[in-house]
Amino acid sequence: MNNLKEKYPPLNFPPYQLSLKKKEGNIYVFDDIRKKELVLTPEEWVRQHCVHFANNVLEYPKSCIALEGQLRLNEQIKRFDGLLYKKGKPQILIECKAPSVKINQEVFDQIARYNLKLNVPYLWVTNGISHFFATINYTEKKYDFIKELPSYTAI
Repeated sequence: MNNLKEKYPPLNFPPYQLSLKKKEGNIYVFDDIRKKELVLTPEEWVRQHCVHFANNVLEYPKSCIALEGQLRLNEQIKRFDGLLYKKGKPQILIECKAPSVKINQEVFDQIARYNLKLNVPYLWVTNGISHFFATINYTEKKYDFIKELPSYTAI
């Protein structure tokens, strides 16, 4: 694939050795959380790096990481990219975009809508290059951006 670096550029994460395999003209990545091979898309490239960051840096056990879960919002089924739990309670909601997607207000509105259902204290929006961490200040109806996410042991 000639545009491999363009489609899957280096990301703003510590380096991780993802388990990649090429078959039938597609690249697949083994997902340690869902225990299966998935077609590697630019968004999945970012999601897999988020998983490794959550597990290795934020110290969330793999058993406390959920990916692509469903929720019902205004009679529609939506899928969140990631959710980190502690003691069965959701703590960090993750929205991943492909590296080529600019993080804008629309992306924050999307994760805020999902959080109306999930009521998670921390939000993480990323395209792998830019990371934004926030809490929602419901009183003032705004995001309070924070420098970093709390680790599993800090929550």
